[in-house]
Amino acid sequence: MGEYEMSVINIQNRISSRVAPVLLSLVMLVGVPVQAFAQDDEDEDMSFTFEEKLQSCAACHGENGDKPLAPEYPILAGQYADYITQALRQYRDGQRTNPIMAQQVEILELSDADMERLGKHFEAKKGVYNLTK
Repeated sequence: MGEYEMSVINIQNRISSRVAPVLLSLVMLVGVPVQAFAQDDEDEDMSFTFEEKLQSCAACHGENGDKPLAPEYPILAGQYADYITQALRQYRDGQRTNPIMAQQVEILELSDADMERLGKHFEAKKGVYNLTK
């Protein structure tokens, strides 16, 4: 297994550990006892580097944002930076309702600066929107 694949697996494992508290909250809402599953993540630094955030995007959209995992996932490569930035803000603010993206933005704790940087990163990639560049 290559370095890229190992990085993606590492990020997915870290994201899974962040999703567990959300799932536990949902279980509590339906009245099932969950005390046995409670975990203490306060001592663990769960912040992600920008590279890890970028690799998390790559897990679904492809390493350069040009090979989505599924046909319904958008191609990010070559997309306008301000469009990507605005879309990420809308996921964060609940104005867009894709459950996968809303969770990604929350779990990765994307700041406005991260969103802008991701937008610029993918805008610089060759894609269907900038083939003439």
